[in-house]
Amino acid sequence: MTAGELAVVLAAVLCTIGFAALIVVLVRVLDSLKALRAEVESLRAETRPLLAELAASTNEARAVVSEARSDLDRFDRVLGSAEAISGAVAGGSRVARAALSAPVIKTVGIATGTKRAWRRLRRSERKSA
Repeated sequence: MTAGELAVVLAAVLCTIGFAALIVVLVRVLDSLKALRAEVESLRAETRPLLAELAASTNEARAVVSEARSDLDRFDRVLGSAEAISGAVAGGSRVARAALSAPVIKTVGIATGTKRAWRRLRRSERKSA
């Protein structure tokens, strides 16, 4: 065997070993990919119900927010009506106070004066008796 033939045989053996190592690596990569696919499928199977539940919760929350918004709009209208009524009552009470304050003060004054006069009359009757 010549040196050239020995080099060719040695190169062929090294190439065979290299190809065998490459095949082993590729088989391991293929096994890893199969395991990864199985894990991804398992993850999908677990997350599908969670995503469906999340979608249902989101729709439910959207309905609750919409209902709260309509209740808030209704409350705003009621509050506006209450403010209008309060303003009208305040205006009416001012008018009533202005119209009735003078006669009421005069009536209270007359009643107080009459009461004092009655007391004095009773005291003078007791002293004379």
